[in-house]
Amino acid sequence: VQLVESGGGLVQAGDSLRLSCVASGRTFSRYAMGWFRQAPGKEREIVASLTWSGGSTYYADSVKGRFTISRDNAKNTVYLQMNSLKPEDTAVYYCAATNYYSDYTLIREYIYWGQGTQVTVSS
Repeated sequence: VQLVESGGGLVQAGDSLRLSCVASGRTFSRYAMGWFRQAPGKEREIVASLTWSGGSTYYADSVKGRFTISRDNAKNTVYLQMNSLKPEDTAVYYCAATNYYSDYTLIREYIYWGQGTQVTVSS
């Protein structure tokens, strides 16, 4: 599976962004998907994830109520809608895929990774 993220950029605190991740190579609907981020000097962390159907989702506490993950299997795309952005959301954001039967809430389960897109939130 090849994953390509887009939609990052430089915004001000309180603004919104929508990240997109397009998958190619294998049947997209066989994979649970997640969004992750890594800030300078910090470990990569999970932001949000969802099952192959989108029926179940998971969010890190730091983004609950502000971010929404969704997917469109017909378009082989997963989205991350980010609202009320804060400077601490600044990071490189990655999308990743894991098999549908894996634990989609665990970063170690993810097999395929995109190259990342930079999100910078100024105060």
